[in-house]
Amino acid sequence: MTTHRDTHGVAKLQKTLVLWQVIIIGLAYIQPMTLLDTFGMVSRDSVQHVPTSYLIALIAVLLTSISYGHMIRKHPSSGSAYTYVQKSIHPNAGFMVGWSSLLDYLLSPMVNILLANIYLTALFPDVNHWVWIVALSLLMVGINLRGVRFVANFNSLIVLLQVLIIGIFTWIIYSKLLAGENALGKIAEQSAADGLWSLSPFWSANTEIAALITGATILCFSFTGFDSLSSLAEETKDTKKTLPRAIFLTALISGIIFIISTYFMQLYFPGNPEQYFELVDETQPEILLLVGGAFFQSVVLSFAIITVMASGISAHAGVSRLMYVMGRDGVLPKKFFGYISPKNFTPAYNIWLAGVIGLTAGFLSLEFVVALISFGALTAFSFVNLSVICSYGFRDGRLKNAKDILNYFIVPLLGFISIGALWLEVEDTSLKAGIAWAAVGIVYLAWMTKGFKKPAPQYQHNEHDED
Repeated sequence: MTTHRDTHGVAKLQKTLVLWQVIIIGLAYIQPMTLLDTFGMVSRDSVQHVPTSYLIALIAVLLTSISYGHMIRKHPSSGSAYTYVQKSIHPNAGFMVGWSSLLDYLLSPMVNILLANIYLTALFPDVNHWVWIVALSLLMVGINLRGVRFVANFNSLIVLLQVLIIGIFTWIIYSKLLAGENALGKIAEQSAADGLWSLSPFWSANTEIAALITGATILCFSFTGFDSLSSLAEETKDTKKTLPRAIFLTALISGIIFIISTYFMQLYFPGNPEQYFELVDETQPEILLLVGGAFFQSVVLSFAIITVMASGISAHAGVSRLMYVMGRDGVLPKKFFGYISPKNFTPAYNIWLAGVIGLTAGFLSLEFVVALISFGALTAFSFVNLSVICSYGFRDGRLKNAKDILNYFIVPLLGFISIGALWLEVEDTSLKAGIAWAAVGIVYLAWMTKGFKKPAPQYQHNEHDED
């Protein structure tokens, strides 16, 4: 039975979401059309092997999604990686992972505001960009205040239309390749160009392993959203069964879309992306123009504004719930961050705060924000894999047979190693800014724990919360 208040009469989150709604929120958060935005920068950094970088990122993400599933079954809380590390390793470690995850979660809505601003500026170059940033932030806040079920229903049609547009876009490229053309003209007249079917987008004489991993590190940003679904644990029916499936399927579905689409895109745009795009780090408007013409560009960009808003709304929901759990625990001021609106059962104060933070998008670049998100995401992914080993393997002693060793040691270890490989190629900007953010968190943790003399506070979860 769903209850809306705890034993003290305080409003709390309510369980209303089913499997398809959770997957829709995840796909909306991931926003499949983001592949058009990142194609240029990843093509440059991976030396024209975008689908392989997506494949590497997908393997790491799928292994990590299995670890998220294990931890959700054990700790069905909206705190995500923060809660898992807190309960499995140490409360202080949990706080630091939660603090690092805030970097990812807080900036994710901002990315979508930046993208929408890029599209709107392309369509209406004479309008001041602050008009779009303020309006988009207010829209995200307004929809999230209505409740998470409204968010899911709002996003469902948008996700289906996104997949349809990607299908049409890929079909146009396929048709041109089938006719013997790419972005440079007739393929037959280009000695180094490939036709419709080739392994070159995945592997060629120019392949560099480090470059592939660099591309995959950037593309971790594309998958951020599958993990945020764990923040919906206290609003999902049959949490322990539904959420693990939803997280894995969201990552898998998006990965398949990314790899198939970018395979054809890489064939159509061979060689250095700078020969096609003026803004290699913001390629969607130019790609749409080159592939489909001005009318196609204007139609899809108009819809893309809606898609990034759907993604931003889902991201907004995720960060507001992470802040709520940290506030409920008391590691952030409880009166503000732990508040749930008794009307719509949403963390209303956090929703407004995330909206205000989104306004800083007017001062930041897309590339810089994406780099910072990668730092927060990789931190969370790494520690969730370690949490499975610590919780199931060492604390529960479930390493006594081959099945348990595979599930609770080998698979999460492979997940940790694959994420570790991505860490090796993290951009310096991301690493330095992430370390600076972590340093602030350590100082705050030291103050909160009286010089680390006591552990960070924790919320005492009970079975009643799972009803």
